Amino acid sequence: MFLIKLLFRNAFRHKLRTTLTILGISIAILAFGLLRTVVSAWYSGVEASSASRLVTRNAISLVFLLPSSYREKIRQIEGVKTVSWGNWFGGIYINEKNFFPNFAVDPTTYLDLYPEYLLTPEERKAFIHDRKACVVGQLTAEKYGWKLGDTVTLKGTIFPGNWDFVVRGIYRGRDKGTDESQFFFNWEYLNESMKKTAPQRAEQIGFFILGVRNPGQAAEVAEAVDRSFKNSMTETLTETEKAFQMGFVSMTEAIVIAIQLVSFVVIIIIMAVAANTMAMSARERTGEYVVFKTLGFRSPHLAGLIFGESFVITLTGCALGILATFPAAKAFGDAMSTFFPVFYISRKTIYLDLLASMIVAVSAALIPALRVTHIRIAEGLRKVA
Repeated sequence: MFLIKLLFRNAFRHKLRTTLTILGISIAILAFGLLRTVVSAWYSGVEASSASRLVTRNAISLVFLLPSSYREKIRQIEGVKTVSWGNWFGGIYINEKNFFPNFAVDPTTYLDLYPEYLLTPEERKAFIHDRKACVVGQLTAEKYGWKLGDTVTLKGTIFPGNWDFVVRGIYRGRDKGTDESQFFFNWEYLNESMKKTAPQRAEQIGFFILGVRNPGQAAEVAEAVDRSFKNSMTETLTETEKAFQMGFVSMTEAIVIAIQLVSFVVIIIIMAVAANTMAMSARERTGEYVVFKTLGFRSPHLAGLIFGESFVITLTGCALGILATFPAAKAFGDAMSTFFPVFYISRKTIYLDLLASMIVAVSAALIPALRVTHIRIAEGLRKVA
């Protein structure tokens, strides 16, 4: 207890300098935590992917469609348990600023494949039986003030016209990383409308989602699916849901790398600030350390005092930075919910904050500790005089 009190007294002997250093460290940890959370949010879709789901799309590009007749052929492939399908709809609500992901899907099979989307039995039943029904994530429903029974009109971009939907379900995420911003409706509603207005676009599917019986055989099932349509007019590319999501992340890989580099640069800068503080502190107290040596204190004791002081300053700044990260992340997540529907501080980010603080503390105290422990008593007293 006495040692801890001594370390705090040493750390705050020069109050202004220590306070400014702690403030700098807390701001750096706040920035580091936010940047790492942004990176985690970027990969949220990848992390939420299931090993038991595969995605089949056109081998050329996702923008090219597949015939709906592929459903039955895929169902017959060994290892396939469930087949669902859908199209990216790309509708907008009122104006272009109101963006959220919206899909036309097969209600029954889609909900079976995504048990992380939680609906009440009544909501599920209403969605399946009403052609104009839609299900919306809790985040999007709260953002626009939608409730069950409301009529929502989306302006079609890929599929022109005004499309009316009735909110029959508002899903919640089973897991913390579940995307609660999506909007999906009955694929048959889209297909029937296309048959009337653009017959050449009917019976066309953007992607198939496959539920496999054994996740360990996902690669074999994917190969079998693609082999079934090889040399056809529309060949397929089947991959795990994780690989499919990574395809979107890889398009912005340069941005992710830049954010990661900036987060580490922040730590390097604050490391230099903390090192400067510890160097000044050790230089000012050279006489005290020499006296300790004269009294019989050994080098490990003196090094412990310096490292302890560094840890007090750094961990205090770290604690303040972590505490400030939560409200800052909430404000940032609310403001950027359109781009980051899943935005929360994970345990991994907190651990990285602590690890970064430890590295800063050790690095800042290392050189001052070496100087103090190697200085001779006569030389130290001469410097004081």
